[in-house]
Amino acid sequence: MATIQKFEDLICWQKARELANFVFDITDKPQFKDFDLKRQIRRAAVSPMSNIAEGFDRATRNEFVDALFIGKGEAGEVRSQLYLAFDRKYIDMSTFQNGLRLTDECSRLIQSFSEKLKGAGKPGLQFKRVPLPDPNRELLKQYAPDVYKKYYSDD
Repeated sequence: MATIQKFEDLICWQKARELANFVFDITDKPQFKDFDLKRQIRRAAVSPMSNIAEGFDRATRNEFVDALFIGKGEAGEVRSQLYLAFDRKYIDMSTFQNGLRLTDECSRLIQSFSEKLKGAGKPGLQFKRVPLPDPNRELLKQYAPDVYKKYYSDD
């Protein structure tokens, strides 16, 4: 499996971007009359893709996972606000269902990726273990070869 070099390659980020554009498109329409809801749903819609990008660039697994869960929560906030937009008749049933599908897909992709990330073997660059040289190794090899074989034969 290839290593991902940039957040733009992440499927969950791509889906979050699609969700953000969807929200901007529906809130640009004249029937979306509530200015406060428009601002709130837009801020929430931008958050998943922003958090994925920020977490990726922090370069530690724990911070990345935290950022993913913040983004996942914001996708849930968008889903909730879509209900209100539908109830207030700012969006029709088809648009509402499309929005629910996008928020659900975004949440599932983020969840799946975070679970894979939590199970990954590399926690981040600053946690790289560099083994210290064993000062006894050469001494044992030279002066006690039997002991050396016992402790270092697996190398």
